[in-house]
Amino acid sequence: MTVDARAAARRPIHWAVGGALVVATALVPSAESAAAEQKSEVALRYACPFPSGAEEVDVVVSAVLPTSARTGEEIRPDQVSVEVGLPATALARFGDLEAETLAATARLTVRNAVGDTSADSSWQGLTAPPTALPKPGEDDGEGGGGLALTMTGEVPTIAFGSPGRATLTPAALAFTLSSRTADGEPTTPPGLDVACEPVPGQEAELAAVDIRGDQDPADPAPTPGESEPAPEPTPGLPAGGLPPSAREKIDALTDKRLDALEDDPGSCPFPIPPELVMTTAETYAAGYANAAKLNGAAALGPAFMKAVLNTRFINDQCASTVDITSEVNFDYQGKRQLPPTKATFLTYGFMPTTATMTLEQVGPPAVVQSHTVTNTPTYPEETTVTAQLVMRLSDVEVNGVPLDVGPDCRTERPFEQVLRGYGQSIPKAGYTVAGGGPLTGYAHIPPFEGCGVGEDLDPVFTSAVSSSGKKADNYTKMTQAPLCVATDPTSVNCPPKKPEPER
Repeated sequence: MTVDARAAARRPIHWAVGGALVVATALVPSAESAAAEQKSEVALRYACPFPSGAEEVDVVVSAVLPTSARTGEEIRPDQVSVEVGLPATALARFGDLEAETLAATARLTVRNAVGDTSADSSWQGLTAPPTALPKPGEDDGEGGGGLALTMTGEVPTIAFGSPGRATLTPAALAFTLSSRTADGEPTTPPGLDVACEPVPGQEAELAAVDIRGDQDPADPAPTPGESEPAPEPTPGLPAGGLPPSAREKIDALTDKRLDALEDDPGSCPFPIPPELVMTTAETYAAGYANAAKLNGAAALGPAFMKAVLNTRFINDQCASTVDITSEVNFDYQGKRQLPPTKATFLTYGFMPTTATMTLEQVGPPAVVQSHTVTNTPTYPEETTVTAQLVMRLSDVEVNGVPLDVGPDCRTERPFEQVLRGYGQSIPKAGYTVAGGGPLTGYAHIPPFEGCGVGEDLDPVFTSAVSSSGKKADNYTKMTQAPLCVATDPTSVNCPPKKPEPER
């Protein structure tokens, strides 16, 4: 089906409803007039572990921000830069690698606070271009022989839901250093990951913004009839829960709208899409994963997740659809994994076996893709979450006797876990990205490798746990809590809650 005309009548969309749309309302810039700006800068000392030993480095964070804003108004930090001064001792390893240039990518956690409420946002993807490393004996102008790297880039918007003095304070800093030879080839190893914390006792505030309430006399009064308020979601599930045909309903609604456009291409002038704006969010998920061969299930979570919302955002007013792509990483004690879980199964139907299972996330962040139909008052939403995982086994006991599987008993390759959710916003039912709910799917568990000390136990675990053939036969059900979005730190969903898992 091809739609030639994209015309777009700028029909109003109720941004305050719909699972994906609840998130989107915090992502689309408002039409507020520009406030006075301030160039803010703070110089800090960070403690960083380098291969040469712990070092304190100088870090300068700067950004342009408004001096004031209204509650709920999007604030976009502009001209953001993070300058890191690397001492000569930290650079010594790159000389040993015959590196000529050094580039960097940084992620800075910023604490946004107003009153007693705070939430963290992630200024990630800040980059510094390849910079020539100082030669042995060269001076950086201060007698140190070090190197300063300045990382810049776009960062998420923020908003504050309560009036008062809002502050932005840099917190944890992580950066990756990438080194290349004179030929432009990556060194071996190609880089270094460094995670730093601010040295205690510093005045770390980057900037303060005066947040005015909606009824502040300085704010212009809204024009009567200027906009219609979005309808409030009806609490509770409809009778019988979400219909099983939710996905088919979503597809049918989309097709119906596209068919109408083919019949009357001029019915929708070309829309002006909103500017792409990203923000961060946090939540928890908990559930159960079946082990098909073992005829049992292992509890998962509660798993803490950090999300970057709206990495791709398409509001097609002609098709009456909103498509949003986001990214998610698990976080357990600083590692990309779910919390380890201990479970007992009857291996081969008769032998009690207890093991600790750890699911590690590998590769790029998990991808969250949601598709919402906006030409119906229920706002049905379809979501797919895709992650790459590796399963590790440890602390294994068979019939109460410890079995030494070694430190690296794992699946021989990553496997893809795909979870799907279907829901609607009015009345609330099923799963929506913003509101959470149950996600289900199946996974194919690969064979195991690295199991056993002194004897090869790979065949044992492959036979007992791994999927048969190529079938995805291990059922998983995860329940996600509502999102705590960084742009709305005063939400009832902040800090994020831990959900009750569903079987």
